[in-house]
Amino acid sequence: MKLFRRSRRRAPSFGPDSSDPELLAAVAAGESDALEILHRRHTPWLRARLRYRCSDTDQLDAALQETFLAVWRNAGSYAPRPGDTDAGAWLWTIAIRQLISQLRKRANRWIADVDPEPYETVGDASAEDLVLLNIEHGPLGAAMHSLSPELRAAIQATVLDGLTVREAAQILQIPEGTVKTRVMRAKARLREALT
Repeated sequence: MKLFRRSRRRAPSFGPDSSDPELLAAVAAGESDALEILHRRHTPWLRARLRYRCSDTDQLDAALQETFLAVWRNAGSYAPRPGDTDAGAWLWTIAIRQLISQLRKRANRWIADVDPEPYETVGDASAEDLVLLNIEHGPLGAAMHSLSPELRAAIQATVLDGLTVREAAQILQIPEGTVKTRVMRAKARLREALT
């Protein structure tokens, strides 16, 4: 008996050279081998990107495991645009949400485990995490909040989350040129607000 059992639909044929949408269709049909191919294909770059947000390898591993468990459960919900052959933006969205969830769990454990003894320092915070925390509560954070939601989403996706213009366009569901224009406008408004 397999760990995950699904009703067997006729799975589309797939292989290591299959596109991501083809593999996700096979995963939705219950093909664990297709999930393994996706895992091998996307884990290295997902791990590299997530490492910029968290230096704790245990948290990264847990987030990646939860990411592919979510892919297994929700592969049928993936709806590619015509001509899309890469599900990277969709996977990134799942992975970053899983990492945030892992970090929230860890933060809640710290709060629950607080001793009345002297405070402990948080040694796992990466330099980027500290910079982002200072951005949020400093003048740049106030300037970011003054942007329109469209401009803020574009600048957060490309600058803070480190997505490419193409990935941001897929996530925000707007053309790549629109992402570039919004980022350019957001940077100009931030410059004005900070001078």
